[in-house]
Amino acid sequence: MTPIRLMRSFATVGGWTLASRILGFARDILMASYLGAGAVTDAFNAAFSLPNMFRRFFAEGAFNLAFVPMFSKKHTVSKVEAEVFARDAYWLMASFLIGFSLLAMAAMPLLIWAVVPGFAGTEKFDMTVLFGRIAFPYILFISLTALLSGMLNATGRFATAAAAPVLLNAAFIASLFLAAHFDWPMGLTMAWAVPVGGVAQLAVVWFAVRRAGFAMRFRRPRLTPELKRLLIIAAPAVLAGGVMQINLIVGRQVASFTEGAVSWLYYADRLYQLPLGVVAIAVGVVLLPELSRRLQEGETERARDAFSRGMEFSLALTLPAAVALVVIAHPLISVLFQRGAFTVTDTDSTALALAIYGLGLPAFVLQKVLQPLYYAREDTRSPFRYALNSMVVNAALAFGLMPFIGFTAAAWGTTLAAWAMVFQLWYGARPMGEAAQPDARMYDRFWRIALASAFMGLCLWLAAQVLGPMLYGPGRGLALLILVGAGIVSYFGLGALIGAFRLSDFRAAMRRGKKEAG
Repeated sequence: MTPIRLMRSFATVGGWTLASRILGFARDILMASYLGAGAVTDAFNAAFSLPNMFRRFFAEGAFNLAFVPMFSKKHTVSKVEAEVFARDAYWLMASFLIGFSLLAMAAMPLLIWAVVPGFAGTEKFDMTVLFGRIAFPYILFISLTALLSGMLNATGRFATAAAAPVLLNAAFIASLFLAAHFDWPMGLTMAWAVPVGGVAQLAVVWFAVRRAGFAMRFRRPRLTPELKRLLIIAAPAVLAGGVMQINLIVGRQVASFTEGAVSWLYYADRLYQLPLGVVAIAVGVVLLPELSRRLQEGETERARDAFSRGMEFSLALTLPAAVALVVIAHPLISVLFQRGAFTVTDTDSTALALAIYGLGLPAFVLQKVLQPLYYAREDTRSPFRYALNSMVVNAALAFGLMPFIGFTAAAWGTTLAAWAMVFQLWYGARPMGEAAQPDARMYDRFWRIALASAFMGLCLWLAAQVLGPMLYGPGRGLALLILVGAGIVSYFGLGALIGAFRLSDFRAAMRRGKKEAG
C-alpha cells in the first residue's frame, strides 16, 4: 500500500467513524435534553458500559488484534486456508460468548455492584440491573461483528466495517424519538435498542464478508491447533484489555459516590471520543494489517513508512483537537448539552472533566499507533505488562486523589495512566529496529504541527472572549460554529504555511475515501 493510498484508507475509515460519532452526538444531545444527568441516565450508562467493557478485550481490543495478523498472513498465501481459519475462530467465539452472556445476565447484580458500588441500596441499582440484562447480549453481536470486520480490513475493504457503528447510533436515536412519542419508559427503550443495533451491525458486515467471497458456513466449534496458537497469542492481549477495562471500572467506582458524576464523565468521554475515535480507530484499523504484511514480506523500509505516516496523520489531527478540548471545553459542553434537564452545574462539572481528558487525548491516540508494532510481531505479552503498570498508576491516582478533588480524580487517573502507557510502549519498541523508528519527515513535521496547534489555541481563546455573550445567549449555536471555524482556519492556515502538512494530501485522501466508501 503506497503512502497516499495508506492516507486514503485512513480517510475512508475516519470518514465513516466521524459519521457514526456525529450520530452519537445527536443521541447524547437528545439524552441530555430528555434525561439530563439524573438517575435514569446514570443507570443506562453504567449498564451499557458492561457489554462495551467486555467487548473491548474479547473482540477488537484483544482477540481481534491477535486474529488480524494471523488471518492477513494466511490470506497472503491462500484465501481458502484463511477462510477455514476464520470460520473456526468465528464459531468458537460465538459458542463461548453465548454461554458467557447467559452467565453474566444471571450474575448481573454482582457485576453492577462491582462496577458502581455507590448505587447499592438505591432504586438506581435495580434499574441498572434490569437495563444491564437487556443490553448485555450486545457483546455477542458486536464481538462477531469485530471479527468479521477484521477479515474485511485485512483484505483492504474498510468502508463497510467502518460504517457499521452508524446503525447502533441510529437505533438509539430512533428509540429516543419513539419513547418520547409513545410515552414509553426512556431508559428501558434505550436498553432494548442496544441488542437491536448489535444485530443490525452483524447483519451488515456478514453480507459484506459474503460479497468478499467468504461463505462462513456453520462449522461445529472445535479447538484446532491453529486456534490454540491464536488463543496463546491472544491471551496476554485479553489480559491487557482486561487491565485497561479495570481502569474504566476504577473511574466509575470513584464517580458512583457523587450524584450525577457517572453521567458527567460519560458526556465528557463522548465528546473527546470524537477525535479519538475518528483518528485512533482509522489508524489502528489500517495500520495493523499493513504492518503485518510488510513485516511478513521483510519490507522494513515500507513498514517504517507506514508507521511514520500513521503517527504523522494521528498527530496532525489529534494535537489541535486536544488543544481545543482544553481551551474551549466549557463553551462546547454548554452549547451541545445545556438544555432541558441538563443544568448549569452539569455543564461546569462535565467541562472540567472534558478539559482533563483533553490533556490525555494525544496519549490515547499514540497508543493505537504504537501497539500495532507489537501485535504485528505477535508480541502480546509486552503490552500486557505495560498495561498492568498503567493500571497501578490509574488506581493510585484515582483513589488517592478522590478525597481531595472528588470525581475529577477519575479523569486525572485515566489521563496520566494513558501517558504512562505511551512512554512504556515507546521505550519498549527501541529494540525493534528501524521499522519501529519514526523517519526524519515525521520528526520535522511534529514540531510544525505543535506550533500550529499552539497558535490555534491562542486564536480560540481570543475568539471565545469576543464571542462570550453570544456563546451563552440565544445565538450560541452560531457562535460555536464561528468559534470552531476560527480554530480550523487558524490551524490549517498556519500549518500549511509553515509546512506542518500539505492540504493536497488531505484533499486527495478525502476524495479517495469518498470513492471507496461509495
